Amino acid sequence: MQNILVIDDDIYIGDMLEEALHKEGYGVSRAYSGTEALMAVGQKKPDLILLDLMLPGLSGEELLPQIKGIPVIVVSAKADVADKVGLLMAGACDYVTKPFNIAELIARIAVQLRLAQSNESAEKLCFGELVLHCDTLTAEVGGEEVRLTRTECAILKLLMQNPNTPVGRTTILDRISMDTPDCTERSLKQHISNMRKKLESVSGHDYIEAVYGIGFKMRG
Repeated sequence: MQNILVIDDDIYIGDMLEEALHKEGYGVSRAYSGTEALMAVGQKKPDLILLDLMLPGLSGEELLPQIKGIPVIVVSAKADVADKVGLLMAGACDYVTKPFNIAELIARIAVQLRLAQSNESAEKLCFGELVLHCDTLTAEVGGEEVRLTRTECAILKLLMQNPNTPVGRTTILDRISMDTPDCTERSLKQHISNMRKKLESVSGHDYIEAVYGIGFKMRG
C-alpha cells in the first residue's frame, strides 16, 4: 500500500483528505507542523507528501528544501503565480490551490506516484542481492553500500541490463562514451577490476566475469 503524508494544521481539511485517500486505497499519515513533518519523514519515508504552506513553526516554504527524494504536491490558499513558480523551482512537483476539487487532487496524486515509480525503476537495477542505484552512484549488497565512480556505475548498469549476455568491450565503450569520456580501451579493464574488488569486498562474491574473446557479463 502506498502511503501519503498529509502536512496541514487545518484539522477539517486533513480529515477530509484522509477519508478521501483511504477510499482510494492509500495509507495516510498526518503531521500538523513543519517540525513534526520532518520527524515523520525521518521515521518512515512516505511515497508522496501533500504540503500546506502556512504551518506553525517551520513553514512549508522552509520545509520543502529539506525533503529529498519524495514527490511533494503543495496544497495552499496562496494563488499568486510567483508563489507557484518559486515553489515548483524549489522542488515541488505540483501545486494545487485551495479550495480544490478532491477528484482532481486524487488524479494529480496518481500521476505523481506513477512518475515516481517509473523514475525509480529506471534508476534502480537488481541482480540477485545486488542493487544498483544509478541516481546516487551506489550499489548495495545485503545492506552494505558500495560507492562507485560514474564510469563504474555506467559499466555495471550496462552489464545488469544484459544479465545473460556477454557485452563486448567495444560495445561497452560505445554505450558509455557520452557520460564517461575518461574510459578508454586501455583503462576499461582497470575500471572493471576496481569495481569487482569493491563488490567482492562486501559480498564475498565476484559479480562480474570476463568472457574470453568477447567482453564481460554478470556472474550468476
